[in-house]
Amino acid sequence: MGINMELNEQQESVGRNPQLSMVVIALCKGMIDREAEVRLWQSLLTLQMAVSEYVEILGLELILDEAEGYAFLRAREVSADDEKLPRLVARRQLSFHVSLLLALMREKMAESDASGGEVRVLLSRDEVVEMIRVFLPEGSNEVRLIDQVDGYINQVVKMGFARRLHGVEKMIELHRIIKSFVDAQWLAEFDTRLSEYQALLQAQGDKA
Repeated sequence: MGINMELNEQQESVGRNPQLSMVVIALCKGMIDREAEVRLWQSLLTLQMAVSEYVEILGLELILDEAEGYAFLRAREVSADDEKLPRLVARRQLSFHVSLLLALMREKMAESDASGGEVRVLLSRDEVVEMIRVFLPEGSNEVRLIDQVDGYINQVVKMGFARRLHGVEKMIELHRIIKSFVDAQWLAEFDTRLSEYQALLQAQGDKA
């Protein structure tokens, strides 16, 4: 009863503040990018506390990185004793190869940061092909590989982890939100899957 009353009060508060409504709705749909949505980003910074309090009632938490310029929502961690709420932010179901590409992109970003290079991390499609080729069976069909990589890149762009460069063909810029999504735990879990995949490839090669 108490939760419902608090939620109703929060909903009324959002309804009375169109600016807050726009920010919350945008976050529920996906990421807010400082460069792509300047006015919305400024509204988020102004209303950060109100947004955090509202989404908390929905079982979500606001992740905002002001230095990197992005914000998104994720499900709040709950204990076993807490009442489970319906999931408003769907889990991303990623294929192995898209997961591999994200891990490799995260590595590229870490290398760039460590070297003190440009803040922007750019990759060409050819570079992505070479990054992934190492993990594929020898003799993979080149044309088919390029088509597959194009598909993986499209998925990564659609999820907001990279953006295409206007006026520059087959080039993408990595989005720094990868640093929040691909954390140490995610990489550790993926490393296990990668080891299993490489062992499978090795077994297939031995049989050939």
